[in-house]
Amino acid sequence: MVSGLIDSHCHLDRVADLKEALNQARAEQLAGMVTIGTEFSKAQTQIDLTRHSQPDLKIWCSLGTHPDAVQDAPLVTAEEMAERCNHPAVIGIGETGLDFFQGDESVRALQEKFFRTHIAAARMTGLPLIIHAREADHDVARILEDETGRNGAFPFLLHCFASGMKLAETALKLGGYISFSGIITFRKTETLQETARFIPEDRLLVETDSPYLAPVPKRGKPNTPAYVTFTAARLAELRGIAPEQLAASTTANFYRLFKKAA
Repeated sequence: MVSGLIDSHCHLDRVADLKEALNQARAEQLAGMVTIGTEFSKAQTQIDLTRHSQPDLKIWCSLGTHPDAVQDAPLVTAEEMAERCNHPAVIGIGETGLDFFQGDESVRALQEKFFRTHIAAARMTGLPLIIHAREADHDVARILEDETGRNGAFPFLLHCFASGMKLAETALKLGGYISFSGIITFRKTETLQETARFIPEDRLLVETDSPYLAPVPKRGKPNTPAYVTFTAARLAELRGIAPEQLAASTTANFYRLFKKAA
């Protein structure tokens, strides 16, 4: 059994049985997990979940508003967001970004406004930005390049990566990291698997996005942080390295990106 993996992106507030999920994570010898905020107005929910953290299984959180939630969310300032993220258990900002798969075009400008506000907060705090990109590769790349060019670099992670090589290359050029989920275990994802082979080893992270996107052989069931082991095993196989090496690399990368967790 490979130990020490970190699930860099899960939604513990949506897991049906939290106690069981944490027990399963311990059984798989995970080192920790990050529960991700999708509504900034519910920040306290994510912070409260980190109270389950233990020496053998760390739980951190991020705070932010998912692009699918922007229409019903108050637009807080970057300063307000940065202040809320002072809590010691908050190690990232997001998830934020663009999602052009759901909703009509009228909401896209609002998604971009929220996205840029989160970027400003990430720059203020030094916390990494957790980015959701769905059918919006061009615009995500445009905003990342524009913000970096005008105001300087900031740390970020493209989570649950399922985009094209061009966005991956843009992210890497700007210093970003890329996280893969159980999608790389699915059939007919050869293009994504090829991208997973291409990413430099020092920029890789793994995640579950649980309770969604359970990897093979658990596909069709509710996902749980423990299943990050299947994603990591497949990623190691794709890259032709030992699972132990993949675990060591992704965990080191996690702490390099999420400095506040160290």
